[in-house]
Amino acid sequence: MGPSAIEANGIRKTFGGAVAVAAASVSVAPGQLVALLGPSGSGKTTLLRVIAGLEVPDAGSVAINGRTVVDGATWVEPERRRVGMVFQDGALFPHLTVAANLAFGEPAEGRVEECLELVGLADRAGSYPHELSGGERQRVALARALAPEPDVVLLDEPFASLDATLRASLREDVAGILRQAGASALLVTHDQQEALSLADVVVVMRDGIVEQIGPPVEIYATPATRWVAEFLGAADVLSGVAADGTVTCELGRFPADRALQGDVEVVVRPESVVIHAVNGNGDGAQARVVGRSFYGHDQLIQLELASGRRVQSRSLGSTPWKVGDQVRLVVDGPISVLAPAAASTAA
Repeated sequence: MGPSAIEANGIRKTFGGAVAVAAASVSVAPGQLVALLGPSGSGKTTLLRVIAGLEVPDAGSVAINGRTVVDGATWVEPERRRVGMVFQDGALFPHLTVAANLAFGEPAEGRVEECLELVGLADRAGSYPHELSGGERQRVALARALAPEPDVVLLDEPFASLDATLRASLREDVAGILRQAGASALLVTHDQQEALSLADVVVVMRDGIVEQIGPPVEIYATPATRWVAEFLGAADVLSGVAADGTVTCELGRFPADRALQGDVEVVVRPESVVIHAVNGNGDGAQARVVGRSFYGHDQLIQLELASGRRVQSRSLGSTPWKVGDQVRLVVDGPISVLAPAAASTAA
């Protein structure tokens, strides 16, 4: 197997004594799309800028396609790192045509036309940036990043300035273009849906450190901490007790890691909570409907357990549960069982 497209290890970066990134590591395999996901101030953009060579780290190393570009003894200038960059605003030259923007990095002959064809803008080669829509400008920015045939493409919140509808459609297009080009890419985003829907691997950052790394399905279904669970989407957290490979909480009894013993916290996603009508033979926890938010294709039901603890259930919108209905709840889907240290939020 060849070298990683990006291998950043132990990156630390401070600004005036404030720690932006603390010993963070990230790896991107050839042809892989990795998302750096975190809230504002988590250090994700700083880490990207260190990889690009736009910031000098206080410690750590970066290798691109097997070549060290920064460590304690090495510094390779940004323009020599073979990195393509796509910024939030596109950063196109306003006085140059689309084709001239792509040609600025002196790509190989025929590469400008090839990249414009790839992003579906072959007919806009003679247009100027102000004549393009926001989505078209970002496609041109991506084409310009790909034109010099870089080893990696770095994208810093490339969809953040677009409206929600355009952002949703463009991000799918961009991911498809990157995969079609066989590009190795690192995407910075604060949008959970964006990261989970596009990336092969998600790196969740918080306060300058990496909280969890894994495939989207894995980090959503089995978050390593309560903070990750709640950051990635709606989650209810119940107190539980673990013993001998099981955990018991107010929603029932479930398998758990045998290493967990005693007090734990059980993380349950709303889509894992299934509502049934009360009947004499039904299993599950008794509950009462206390609220309902209807969205057409689905609905979010608020429920109160016997203890007064409230949980949520997300399901198709076809069953009209009403406030006051007595129901029973069955968990049908993944749960996470967290030890007290992992369960703390410190938010």
